[in-house]
Amino acid sequence: MIRPVRAVTRAALAIALAMSLLVGASTSAHATVYAQIEGTGSTWSELILQQWIADVDANGMKVVYTGGGSTKGRKDFSQASTDFAISEIPYQGTDERGQADTSNGRPYAYLPIVAGGTAFTYQLKIGNDLVRNLRLSGETLAKIFTNQITNWNDPAITKDNNGRKFPSLPIIPVVRSDGSGTTAQFTTWMDNQYPNIWRPYFGQSGLTSYYPKKGDRMVSQAGSDQVMNTIKGFAGNGMIGYVEYSYPINADYPVVKVENKAGYFVEPTQYNTAVALTKAKINQDKSSNLYLTQILDGVYANADPRSYPISSYSYMIIPTGADDPRMSTAKRQTLADFMYYSLCAGQTKAGPYGYSPLPLNLVQAGFEQLAKLKTADAKVDLTDRDVRSCNNPTFDGKNLNRNVLADKAPQPAACDKTGAGPCGTATGTNKPSTDADGAEGTDGSGEGDKGTGGGGPGNGPDGAPGGDTPPSVDPDTGAVTGGGTTTTTDGTAIYASPTELASARTSDDKTFGWLAVLELLGLVLLPGLYVVTMRRRRPQTGARS
Repeated sequence: MIRPVRAVTRAALAIALAMSLLVGASTSAHATVYAQIEGTGSTWSELILQQWIADVDANGMKVVYTGGGSTKGRKDFSQASTDFAISEIPYQGTDERGQADTSNGRPYAYLPIVAGGTAFTYQLKIGNDLVRNLRLSGETLAKIFTNQITNWNDPAITKDNNGRKFPSLPIIPVVRSDGSGTTAQFTTWMDNQYPNIWRPYFGQSGLTSYYPKKGDRMVSQAGSDQVMNTIKGFAGNGMIGYVEYSYPINADYPVVKVENKAGYFVEPTQYNTAVALTKAKINQDKSSNLYLTQILDGVYANADPRSYPISSYSYMIIPTGADDPRMSTAKRQTLADFMYYSLCAGQTKAGPYGYSPLPLNLVQAGFEQLAKLKTADAKVDLTDRDVRSCNNPTFDGKNLNRNVLADKAPQPAACDKTGAGPCGTATGTNKPSTDADGAEGTDGSGEGDKGTGGGGPGNGPDGAPGGDTPPSVDPDTGAVTGGGTTTTTDGTAIYASPTELASARTSDDKTFGWLAVLELLGLVLLPGLYVVTMRRRRPQTGARS
């Protein structure tokens, strides 16, 4: 009987210790006071934003977000009817309709939240089979969305697909009816790359958030979700529209492989987007309201074979005024901690959702923007923010100038080159199209799509794949091993120096402290419970008559 008593005593001491730790952790965990925050804006980045919102809810952070488009987000923020906004473009001062597009005097800052590619999803059937490997050049896309190419059997489409012909079927472009950052990014690209096609249609130069719908061919829908739902609907055969890559990924729908400057047709996986954005220039004038906004000319012209040309960032607009009418210490704390999660742990979910994680320089700059919340209110707690605890897929702790995701992006398959293929593999799978065996897919499975199958690679001289074979890559890491160069971050970008990296965040330590307590309880109590159970099961002599 002595052993069970000792076991119970040890268990009781362990429970007492564990409870004291739990109480201490609970007291610390509830020291932070949060208040609900509300925002509106972009549907381009809404899918990942809603996931982040769900993630932090268990920690007591209540965030409400309604899409409506980037223009609505900026307008709502300017009217102080929201606590934050999400937009792909900054305030324009005066928009393309001649209307004011400013914050109406409300102090603010731009905070990058996620990267991604604007994709072209479509429904095109041959018989009852959905075409899943469509390729289009930028020029062809621009002509489709300006009513110059109107049928899927057009010779330009046949040429893009290396002689593959599609049925005679009217093309129905689906565009946004609301003020959209996605529209603004798409039209900025057309204005920059195909001004002779875009400007005569638009009637002026520059971007627009409101797509100019002309004629009866086009269909207008509000929000990325409605564009996606319309295209995949029962009457969608022949339709094509533009949305963030996450929407067709979520709908299991194909996307166009767009031709880049290197002459390869690629889709906007997290890898191809990361490579493209190594050529993005970021406004570094901290005295300007445009600080951290993007200049994408270099992205459009990126000659890396892995680059997806229509890649960009999305931004949160945060209030920075000390006397902001909507803000309180609790609201600022919610906003700060929500964005800390989003910029750090939340970035690990970007790739699987069809987005691309932010590089280190933008995450560190995001921390600097969040510091303006404390400048406005000294009671906001921003201690122990550390990019080393972010676990971001782009980070290399030993070389802050390196973008790991871009470096390990696999080269495109030979059948993706202009004049070859097209590849027989499906698009919209969130995996890179590559010839590298074992190339890493976005789901981390290590199973990349090979550029073979129906359609197959075209034949060049001596039986080689049509055109030049892309540089070889390491099958385990996807890194370039010869025949090419690895793109690095543009020299104009900003970086965090190693001295700016602080100690680990205390809240992370508290989380692991809870886990340690639970493990301790399990190690102490489970053996005792097992002994008691076995003693009760043991038959006792003399018990039966």
